[in-house]
Amino acid sequence: MKIATYNVNGVNGHLTVLLRWLKEAAPDVVCLQELKCPNEKFPAKAIQDAGYNAIWHGQKSWNGVAILARGDTAIHEVTRVLPGDDEDSHSRYMEAIVNDIVIGCLYLPNGNPAPGPKLDYKLTWLERLAARAKILLAMKAPVMLVGDFNVIPTELDVYKPERWTDDALFRPEVRMAFKTLVAQGWADALRKMHPNEKIYTFWDYFRNAYGRDAGLRIDHFLLSPKLDKRLLSTGVDKHVRGWEKTSDHAPVWIELKD
Repeated sequence: MKIATYNVNGVNGHLTVLLRWLKEAAPDVVCLQELKCPNEKFPAKAIQDAGYNAIWHGQKSWNGVAILARGDTAIHEVTRVLPGDDEDSHSRYMEAIVNDIVIGCLYLPNGNPAPGPKLDYKLTWLERLAARAKILLAMKAPVMLVGDFNVIPTELDVYKPERWTDDALFRPEVRMAFKTLVAQGWADALRKMHPNEKIYTFWDYFRNAYGRDAGLRIDHFLLSPKLDKRLLSTGVDKHVRGWEKTSDHAPVWIELKD
């Protein structure tokens, strides 16, 4: 079973790239982030024609998440709100059950400029995520938290650490919050399979970042113990970042034993 995550950075603007990649990679389940479209503008028919069911929670601004499943695979929605703040209107979290796996698809706030209110919101969001993650782990079920965490966990995960010292993606309090989350008992799938490799999932549009491989690892799979035991392989479809008119992220995937 192949599960992928992809920050598309605008699902309609990059729909051709998304459909091309779906046909090439044929993942069984896909978590999408940064849809940048309201619900009624989500390209449901084009994705259905590509062979995928979908649930989504769009937003006109930079937010929005979706979960896709290939063929007739059912997607049972659990929630489209991260618990802990009834007034948070951002569409950044969606939780569903697919093939008996609980999947939390998330798009964590960027947090810049930092310090400031946006960083405070990011840290609060991480606290809410940690609280939800603890509940999910206690279920003793196969669970994964997947998506664009907007966190660079360690110096190994960034091309030039010194350039990111004050950025909200790399600030000590953000990295510590991520480390504390993982320490609940989650496995960082990509780092587990590539323990010493500089492997990136994002390259910005400036200064030929992709050509120089000046990237970041900010898209993550966190697996519960039951899924960790089923992990076969992981990877980044880096070449997709090099396609014309594509997202600044590349798709990230894992393969699990059935």
